[in-house]
Amino acid sequence: MRRFVGLVILLLFTIPFGVSISGCAKKSAAVVFCNGGDSGPQVGQLTTITLTPKVYGISLNYGSIGQITAPSATDCKGNSVSVPSYTYGSSDTSKSIVDVQPTTGRVCAGTWNRNSGAGVADYTYCIPNNKTGTFFVVASADGANSNPLPVYVHPVVTSVVLGPPSATSADCTGSDPATNCSPAAYSTSTTSCTINPSNGCCTQPLATSTAYVSNACLSQGTTGQLAARVYAGTGSSQVNISCQVGHPTYTPQTASIVTIDQNGVATAQAPGSTIITSNLSNAGSSAGFFSTCPPKSIVLSAPGFSGDSASINPNNPLPLNAVVTDTNGTVLTGLTLEFVSTTPTTIPGNSTITPLFPGAAGITAICQPPSCNPSPFNQIGLFGNGTPILSNEFNVTSIGKNSTALYIGSTNSQYIVPVDFTTNVIGNPVRLPYVPNSMVISNDGSSIYMGSANELMTFNALTNSLSAQDITVMGQVLAVSPDNTLLVVTDPSRQLIYLYSTTGTTATASAIQTQYGGIGTHAEFSPDSQTAYITTTTNQLLVHSTLTGWSSINLSDPATDVAITVPSAGAFLAGSTTTARGQCPVTTTTTINGLPSTTNVFYPDAGVTAPATDLIAATNDGKHILGATAASDSLIDISLPNGVPTGQCDPAGTKFDATPGAPLTLAGVTPTAITGVDPTSDSTVAFVTYTGTGGVVPYYTPGTGTIANIPLLQVTGNPSAPIAPVAGVVSADNFTFYVGTSGDNEVHLIDRTTLVDQPTKAIAPNLPPISGSGYAVPNLLVQRPRKSTS
Repeated sequence: MRRFVGLVILLLFTIPFGVSISGCAKKSAAVVFCNGGDSGPQVGQLTTITLTPKVYGISLNYGSIGQITAPSATDCKGNSVSVPSYTYGSSDTSKSIVDVQPTTGRVCAGTWNRNSGAGVADYTYCIPNNKTGTFFVVASADGANSNPLPVYVHPVVTSVVLGPPSATSADCTGSDPATNCSPAAYSTSTTSCTINPSNGCCTQPLATSTAYVSNACLSQGTTGQLAARVYAGTGSSQVNISCQVGHPTYTPQTASIVTIDQNGVATAQAPGSTIITSNLSNAGSSAGFFSTCPPKSIVLSAPGFSGDSASINPNNPLPLNAVVTDTNGTVLTGLTLEFVSTTPTTIPGNSTITPLFPGAAGITAICQPPSCNPSPFNQIGLFGNGTPILSNEFNVTSIGKNSTALYIGSTNSQYIVPVDFTTNVIGNPVRLPYVPNSMVISNDGSSIYMGSANELMTFNALTNSLSAQDITVMGQVLAVSPDNTLLVVTDPSRQLIYLYSTTGTTATASAIQTQYGGIGTHAEFSPDSQTAYITTTTNQLLVHSTLTGWSSINLSDPATDVAITVPSAGAFLAGSTTTARGQCPVTTTTTINGLPSTTNVFYPDAGVTAPATDLIAATNDGKHILGATAASDSLIDISLPNGVPTGQCDPAGTKFDATPGAPLTLAGVTPTAITGVDPTSDSTVAFVTYTGTGGVVPYYTPGTGTIANIPLLQVTGNPSAPIAPVAGVVSADNFTFYVGTSGDNEVHLIDRTTLVDQPTKAIAPNLPPISGSGYAVPNLLVQRPRKSTS
């Protein structure tokens, strides 16, 4: 019985405990072997240590200190493994050329200090021994060794010059071998080389793909082998050490132009040129440059239309095709082209044209640096990089008729009068803080900018109210950029010309983007808004480019007006002699230290000499520059029968093939000054306005080369007759020419179709003069299109 009770008690204590042990015990992780069997290296154990860069290794000047990049450790399956520490060793047992700190991987191109005394720790500084050589560093841990990483020790590198690879054995054994003669160049090759002990070079150069040379460009998608020549010393003591420095790395300053692989094979990408930096001896140095061939031509067309013109309805999209070909005939893709319009108010420029209103415009595609075909400043023009390329002009006509919102002001009145032809309502005069001396409207039609002797005034054309005043800027507003972001303002009192941001702060001078000394008379922006041409009261033309900044060009005589060509290949200048300037620079190429470099004369003379003009204007078809002068009471047509040059820039600069016509008399007119030459956007007719007497509006028809007059008719109820058309503006749809007249102080409407005055439609703005009685002459006019309700 005792035995039975004892057995029960024993079971009560042992069975739960056994159950507890079996139920809570944790199983150890299963061991997985790399070979899938039951023995050998295990997954998770260190098997591979990798040191980088495998191909390039480390290049060090005598006495320099380098650092081995942190190794990567993996197991047999390629999984990362954590390694607490590594031990580093060098194949240089003498520790006189490549000496490595065994725990940190710091490398000395010489010998580390050891047992220096005076409390100086070991491995603090590197003692140069001025010995050249290549040795290998290995990292070890847990029984695994890394790949051997080459370390190249050599004299101090003073220059690296990008150039053609060595081609022959004589090149490698000579005094100026390239890096493709180096034993390091063979590190990625399946072949080995015999080393010439005199210079450390292989006796044969490594065979390369098509060599890249610095005196030519490569077309998009093609490849070229880069090579360099590395030098130590300067002057007469300079020596070539290309075979001692290892494998140079190449990095483009602008990666979009070229990609370069680890073997130095360059693949041309987007057009342009870029500096190539070679990394040697733990430092980068400018080795040379690479050029991807620029476009030679850009041809615009539209599906469904033959030739270079199309007619479409407003709000109907028209996609444009742009075929871009480079100087080698290769068709280019992926370019960033700018599409610009001569009349962005009605037909904005884009790769797909969608007219907003009826009208006409010329569309041009531009490969414009720096967004397309960029280059460093000292290589502008080399192989055509760094200069703009223009397409043909594609002419778009938007069919229909629109209404107009007209704004009438005067340089003798403190009021502006809006007129809405949608409702045929003459708005109430709006009082301004000061009398305006100039008035321009943004291309989006939202803002009117007026200069004055006291401040810059901004008028909201959508609400007919003053929206901003800037007392820090005074003077005349000469131009507004097509993208509505910049104004050209001239201040005669301070004798400063400003580029003023329309989006800047009006309470401070922060809206002034840049300024230049002088007094401006007229200005015009290029259609892409990147260049502003400004005439001055002196023999000086000012040009501001977003790419090159300000340029001051000396002229033989003062220019009185400027008109940018269509497309924008340059500008014509009015004056005692009408001349022109091209946007393509005159480029001179020289070679400095084996590298080509350029100097440029920007905006050179374009080879035009024509009779005197006071004011000029370009027609949108690009075929005519029209000018008029009061002294001889005449108009001239400078014909451009072949248009302006498009495509790639000529290194000799732009030359215009221009033929001045015989001066045509402005019959019946006695002008004291020409105030405007206003072509319609479809280039079929141009009107001339003036101060003086005559009572007629002269108009010129470019297609026939004839000039005639439109008599200004007296308005019923106005006791005074019109004397002279002093200001004018053409409606966006080209159906009406609005002209402010002296004598009766009215705004007359000239019917473009019949070319007659319509006195029953004339507008009496009744602008109160700043002093005296009567009404001021309406000599400030701007307009914006509105959708027609009829």
